[in-house]
Amino acid sequence: MIPIIVELVKAFIIAFVATVSFSLIYHVPTKFYFYCGMIGGLGWVCYKIATFLTLDAAESAFIATLVVVCLSRFYAVRKRCPATVFLISGIFPLVPGAGVYWTAYYLVVDNLREAVTRGFDTIKIAVAIVLGIVIVFEFPQKMFMKKKMVE
Repeated sequence: MIPIIVELVKAFIIAFVATVSFSLIYHVPTKFYFYCGMIGGLGWVCYKIATFLTLDAAESAFIATLVVVCLSRFYAVRKRCPATVFLISGIFPLVPGAGVYWTAYYLVVDNLREAVTRGFDTIKIAVAIVLGIVIVFEFPQKMFMKKKMVE
């Protein structure tokens, strides 16, 4: 149990730093770096937990995307800025860049069977991310706003 928690903490820290670094490149305002890092880190931890539960990479990416988009919309309302500020930075750890790389590599070295396998897996992950974004953006904005206290 403890090694899994240590691995998740390491994964969170690495994803946090990577997300903040991407936020810097993406020119996110400095005051939002922490929130972007939290969203990216929590999304990656959700992905890792889902894979520990023996879910497919696409299923894990879908669940993590739901978390990232919900948190992005939540902070967008709280901080009064567009959700894309948090979403694009926060989704960064989930993007299947290695899958695209290996697909292209196997195409170049003429290993078509492996290229098709990697390419199909990469497309499944990308579609899962898109579906997660679309589903959460269909929720009404009121769901992410604070409820007013009745006095």
